[in-house]
Amino acid sequence: MPELPEVEALREFLDEHLTGRVVERILPLAVSVLKTYDPPLTALEGRPAGPVARHGKFLDLRVGDLHLVTHLARAGWLRWQDSLPAQPPRPGKGPLALRVVLDGGGGFDLTEAGTRKGLAVYVVRDPAKVPGIARLGPDPLAGAFGRDSFAALLAGERRQIKGLLRDQGVIAGIGNAYSDEILHAARVSPFKQAASFDEEQVTHLYEAMRETLRTAVERAHGLAAGQLKAEKKSGLRVHGREGEPCPVCGDTVRSVSFADSSLQYCPTCQTGGKPLADRRLSRLLK
Repeated sequence: MPELPEVEALREFLDEHLTGRVVERILPLAVSVLKTYDPPLTALEGRPAGPVARHGKFLDLRVGDLHLVTHLARAGWLRWQDSLPAQPPRPGKGPLALRVVLDGGGGFDLTEAGTRKGLAVYVVRDPAKVPGIARLGPDPLAGAFGRDSFAALLAGERRQIKGLLRDQGVIAGIGNAYSDEILHAARVSPFKQAASFDEEQVTHLYEAMRETLRTAVERAHGLAAGQLKAEKKSGLRVHGREGEPCPVCGDTVRSVSFADSSLQYCPTCQTGGKPLADRRLSRLLK
């Protein structure tokens, strides 16, 4: 799933490549991705595109006085092409969900792999009208989001820190992969209760969060859309690396599986050397 660093890189890429160009055609290929009907997709045609904004994991392309808002979900992606085929694609064939054609023949496709569909597209006059955007918490890289603001979010929270970091209503943009990376950098168990952090631990976690995300954004800076997935994977230290040595201490990276996802962590760095049990089978270690 694209998270804050990848979506920010896509925002930057699109802002550079399409701002000032005109949307010629919008071709919906999978009707299920369109979550709004008024204004219609056709209202975007003939209008100038840009600039592009980001709200958490949402991309927000301004088109005239309207907004084309996209959430790529688990398996969605954006594919830029300098020259799109002249022949319109056939609906229902392959992963292609929506095509945006710009003046001059270039544009981008929104695609989604697999059978579990979550890709969402909205055409709105105000991005705040998109339900997912309306409930977003603060952006973790925003200048106004300081250490004390972060501490206030943790205070009184009885949830495990892994789940809290992934809650878009608490902090916007962090998903499964970067929450693993942040907690590894902070040397914190994913199952530590959020409210149990002392002042020093809050500071350490806040700094690890900001540095992990900032570094990932810097790695992705300037990359074409097609290079971002590989860059994300290569930069991860524990997520998706079960069975590999921890790059910090050399211990074996372990995993805990859930119904539809998994997390990875280093026992030596994060849990005092103790493996975590699967909550589906037994009580998790603290």
